[in-house]
Amino acid sequence: MSFANREEAALQLARRLAPYRGQKPLILAIPRGALPMGRIIADALEGDLDVVLVRKLGAPNNPEFAVGAVDEGGRILVEPYARRMGISDAYIQEEAARQLAVMKKRRAQYTPVHHPFDPAGRLVIVVDDGVATGATLSAALRFLRERRPLRLVAAVGVAPPEVAAQLRTLADEVLCLETPDPFYAVGAFYADFREVSDDEVIAILRESQGAPESSEEKS
Repeated sequence: MSFANREEAALQLARRLAPYRGQKPLILAIPRGALPMGRIIADALEGDLDVVLVRKLGAPNNPEFAVGAVDEGGRILVEPYARRMGISDAYIQEEAARQLAVMKKRRAQYTPVHHPFDPAGRLVIVVDDGVATGATLSAALRFLRERRPLRLVAAVGVAPPEVAAQLRTLADEVLCLETPDPFYAVGAFYADFREVSDDEVIAILRESQGAPESSEEKS
């Protein structure tokens, strides 16, 4: 067991990222689990907090196993082993459409309480609690690279050694607290790995931007 919870991992990452304090970094957390971590890191570095929306493409009959990922712009990343598994292009397109619908719904929920930040020309730190295949974080880094950040950093709690190495080809810097081998599911390295709800994400985003509650939310 590497971490008691996401908060412990976030505090460790914040200490490693301390040299970036004072540079007004943009902290982009991958919903939903990384949002509590992103808030801690943004507070520690005196930066801005936002989300980067990407979704994994789950394998047929095993949605937790990523065979690729899709970003908010609709760009699809397919892992090489997906073809070896016999997964068809038609399935990939259908799964991508399902995940794009989830992202569209989340963007509609998040934007009213938190206006997105533009990563162009900024120090951008992408935060995730952990990666297994690396598909989702890879898609996020590719998506953000196209938006021309000044520097692109990935900050991760735990990842397999080979995945951490792969991420270093996509980011200017990768900070990964643990690279265990053998690697199990991300949750196996957290004593407390409870699910983070959309309501929690919205509350964190609202608080980070100081947005007031609507009259509907108060009722």
